[in-house]
Amino acid sequence: MVELRELAITAGARIVSETIQHRSRPDPATYLGKGKIEELRLAVLADDVSVVIVDDELTPGQARNIEEAIDARVVDRTGLILDIFAARARTKEGKLQVELALLSYQLTRLSGSSVHLSRLGGGIGTRGPGETKLEMDRRGIRTRIAVLKREIEQIRKHRSLHRERRKKDRLPLVSLVGYTNAGKSTLFAALSGEDTLVSSRLFSTLDTLIRRIKLGGETSVLISDTVGFIRKLPHQLVTAFRATLEEVVESDLIIHVIDASDPDRMEKRRVVLEVLEGIGAGDHARLTVYNKIDQISPGDALPVLQSGELSVSAVTGQGLTELVAEIVHQVGEPAAASRTRSNKSIR
Repeated sequence: MVELRELAITAGARIVSETIQHRSRPDPATYLGKGKIEELRLAVLADDVSVVIVDDELTPGQARNIEEAIDARVVDRTGLILDIFAARARTKEGKLQVELALLSYQLTRLSGSSVHLSRLGGGIGTRGPGETKLEMDRRGIRTRIAVLKREIEQIRKHRSLHRERRKKDRLPLVSLVGYTNAGKSTLFAALSGEDTLVSSRLFSTLDTLIRRIKLGGETSVLISDTVGFIRKLPHQLVTAFRATLEEVVESDLIIHVIDASDPDRMEKRRVVLEVLEGIGAGDHARLTVYNKIDQISPGDALPVLQSGELSVSAVTGQGLTELVAEIVHQVGEPAAASRTRSNKSIR
C-alpha cells in the first residue's frame, strides 16, 4: 500500500482514504467481495471520490462492474503505471513506446465499454493517446499499433547499428538497473559528471541515457541509465520498451542499484532479478551496489556485503572510488572489453 500510495501521488492524486480486503482469491466478477464493494460505494459518496485505484490488474469486466456499482472511475495498477509513463515521456522514442503500451492495454477494454469511456474526463488514467484514439474502433487501434511497432522497430535497428559501432570501438557497456527511485540517475550523474534529471519521484527516468566516460583516468566505457523496474511491471511496457531494454541485454556489466535505506530492499532486489531474468539478462556479469547509505538511520545497520557487492552514496561520494575501481577491474582489461556479447533477444 505504501508503494501504491507513492504511485498515486506521482500520478497527481490526492488520497482521501484507503482500504484493504483479505480474500483467498479475487471475485471473478467484481474482484472485491459484495460487502467491500458496498463499503467502497459509501466511501465514494462520503468523500466525493472521483477515482478509485486498485493495486492489481483488473479484467475489463471487473473494472466495469466496480464502476457501475460505486459510480466512480476505476483505475487498476497497470493503468496507473501507464498513466505515469504517459506523463513522463519526453522524447519521440519514449512517446511512441508509451502510446504502444497504452493502446495495447486499452484494446481489450473497448468492447462493450461505453460506461468506461463515458468516464474518460481529464485526470488519472486518461493521459497518453487521448480520448479520440481510445474511441477508435478495434481495427483502427490495431492499425495504429502496427504503425507504432514499425516505427519502434526502426529505432531498434538504429540502436543495433550503434551497438555494432561500439563493438568495433571495443567500448564496454555498463548499464545501471534497479527498482524505481533507487538512485540510478544520481549515481549516473556522479559517475559521468553530467547534470541529469534527479528526482525522488517514481519513474523520473524513462528515456535511456548513454554517455562515454573515462574511469580511473584511462579506461573508456559507455554507461547507461535505464528506466526503473517495479513490482508487477505491466507486460505491455516490457514489450513496448523492448528496444530500450535491449541495451541492458547487450551490456558487458550490469550494475544493480539498490536503495540501502529502504526496509523493503530485499523484496525489491528480488523483483529486479526476476525482470532481468525475464528479458534475458539474468546470467550477465553483475555488480550489486547499495546506494543511499547516507540516508540510513543511525540505529539501522548497513547491509552485510557479500562478494560482488559494494555500498555507496551517490550524493556524498562515499564509496565511489571503490566502485570505479571495481568497474575498471571487471570491464577495463582488453580481454573483457573484447568479449563477445550475448545475442539473446527479449522474450
